[in-house]
Amino acid sequence: MITREPKYSIQEHARRGNELYEQGILPKIDQIADQGKIVAIDIESGDFAVAEDVLEASEALLVRRPDAQTWFVRVGHQGVHNFGPNALGNLE
Repeated sequence: MITREPKYSIQEHARRGNELYEQGILPKIDQIADQGKIVAIDIESGDFAVAEDVLEASEALLVRRPDAQTWFVRVGHQGVHNFGPNALGNLE
């Protein structure tokens, strides 16, 4: 198993990922059809993959970019994952 070490601070990693998403990737994806999907972004090359979940998006990106410094975004949402009492949805 390959262990990748972060090359950037958390702040720089997030800044690069968000900037690439907003300026270069968001205009290229279908925001309606891809609503709720995960975008895995290599913050060094700008290459990205869109998939239903984090694992699938990550695997698709890593096939092309094995050394990717990956940032994840959920299309149409502020966060990738849900936390708190409603994270699992309505269980009733």
